[in-house]
Amino acid sequence: MVTLKDIAQKTQLSTATISRVLKDDASLSVSPDTRKKVFAIAQELGYTKHLTKQQPDGNIRKIGILQWYTESKELDDLYYYSIRISLEQRAFALGYDIVRCFHDTDSPLLKEVDALIAIGKFSQHQMAELARLHKQLVFVDFDTLADGFSCVTTDFKRSVIQVIDHYLEQGIKEIGMIAGQEETYDKEVTLLDPRLRTFKQYLTDRNLYQEQFVFTGSFTSQSGYQLMKEAIDSLGNNLPPAFFIANDSLAVGALRALQEAQIAVPDRVQIITFNDTPITKQVYPALSSITVFTEEMGIQAVDLVDTMLKKPTTYHPRMVKLGTQLTLRKSSL
Repeated sequence: MVTLKDIAQKTQLSTATISRVLKDDASLSVSPDTRKKVFAIAQELGYTKHLTKQQPDGNIRKIGILQWYTESKELDDLYYYSIRISLEQRAFALGYDIVRCFHDTDSPLLKEVDALIAIGKFSQHQMAELARLHKQLVFVDFDTLADGFSCVTTDFKRSVIQVIDHYLEQGIKEIGMIAGQEETYDKEVTLLDPRLRTFKQYLTDRNLYQEQFVFTGSFTSQSGYQLMKEAIDSLGNNLPPAFFIANDSLAVGALRALQEAQIAVPDRVQIITFNDTPITKQVYPALSSITVFTEEMGIQAVDLVDTMLKKPTTYHPRMVKLGTQLTLRKSSL
């Protein structure tokens, strides 16, 4: 049987600190990273005693988490992994059990929960099907408010403007973008990247947009590599001195293509990416990035569900839009 002492040994913290973290003691002064680590190790070891509290009626309610990725694909995209982990930690802290499903909207397990949180991109048909299962439904990383569903999103527009303004302040007017293209979970709808929409509009308004500087593919490292190679080959000496790249996986591939071509980063080409997953600090040079607060996205989603369950008759759909932060490292000046 797993004990607090087992968790303390793995975290090198005292059992008293572990207990207070798992009880979500707000008066305890520890960093968010430490709290996250404690919950992650508790989950890894299978410790749940202090992570669940009974509801007033004696029953423990369940929240279903539907990840639009498969479990293996999620491990390749730490952005969505981080959102899910923070969802689970917050749910445990508020006294809920978790039912976890990967890329399976038809899972019978989803019928056994009291509320549902769907992570990723879903078609209108799928949203309607999920809503038939549960009125208490929240989407994460997808703006579904116009469809009548609560959601937690990121302020993409302001994020992109921050990047462009940073380059413009340096006097850089030729700015490229490597964008990603996604489909809904059921592949019924191809989605336009909101970052690309803002990038194009903001530069067009300033008569600076150049379509030949924009390259679009899938959100993978290999795609980033191929797209940057295409940019290098097609533009030659006209390769823009700065790029905004739509996520970290794309940026890692793009960086590799630049290095293979012996194009200096950031002296010849600057890079700023989006999401700021741990991989941005594991490459050289470390990648400047728009920091997205994935942990807070998970917390806000669970809090929305918690409100739905506690006040079902007074609840109406709402959107939580979280701001971001431009974090500069060695890949930009």
